[in-house]
Amino acid sequence: MLDVAKIMFLAVAIGFTVTTLANLGTTVYMHRALAHKALTLHPLATFIARVTIWLSTGIRPRQWVAVHRKHHAFTDQEGDPHSPVLLGWKNVQMRNVALYRKSANDPQTVDRYAKDLPQTRLDRFLFDRALLGLGLGIALLVFVFGPLIGLLAAFVHLNAYLAGSAAVNAIAHHFGRKPYANGAGNLQWLALLTAGEGLHNNHHAAPTSARLSHRWYELDPGWWLIKGLSVVRLAKVRLATVRLKPSAHRIGA
Repeated sequence: MLDVAKIMFLAVAIGFTVTTLANLGTTVYMHRALAHKALTLHPLATFIARVTIWLSTGIRPRQWVAVHRKHHAFTDQEGDPHSPVLLGWKNVQMRNVALYRKSANDPQTVDRYAKDLPQTRLDRFLFDRALLGLGLGIALLVFVFGPLIGLLAAFVHLNAYLAGSAAVNAIAHHFGRKPYANGAGNLQWLALLTAGEGLHNNHHAAPTSARLSHRWYELDPGWWLIKGLSVVRLAKVRLATVRLKPSAHRIGA
């Protein structure tokens, strides 16, 4: 029988592994491919990403895309769904899920900012059923690793994923290096935990870039996956180089 320390170690390791997969699906599929059209994924890669997101988070991609696009349209201004400038970074960190759900469940937001992502038949019968996806994901962990480790791993994953997502919206819009003139910051430790999303100042300077790392010392795990998918022709990057948006300019190293 496994002792408590081994059970906790396995649960944490498995939980963070699932979180890593969820973060990769979030940043590569929902963020860079869908929201910003920075790359195109092969249908096989798209399906795998959809299943991964569904089982690990229950998120409806078109809702996530709509909320994120609205954030870029009103960054740190009235209308931003989760601005720490308007609401305070601690408030956004603690209430990120509620803020997201409020905007994601607004039909006008989805209709306006995700009109290129209409609901499909598969969405209606499968992928829009968030609780079913999460339930199946937890059941899969329990089936593979047993009830105790599976449930603990699910608990670790859900908390780690939600905390990381909140930190990108809250902490990375308050702290970090700001080489470009925007309100977001670059936090390398957060980038490693969220598959690159912590390089948020870079992202707001070049939102259509598939690569969030702009300097040799910046690490972007999501970009590593994109490069690997490109090699086997499961992804095609739209812009070969980082292209800053017209209003972006450098202010530091």
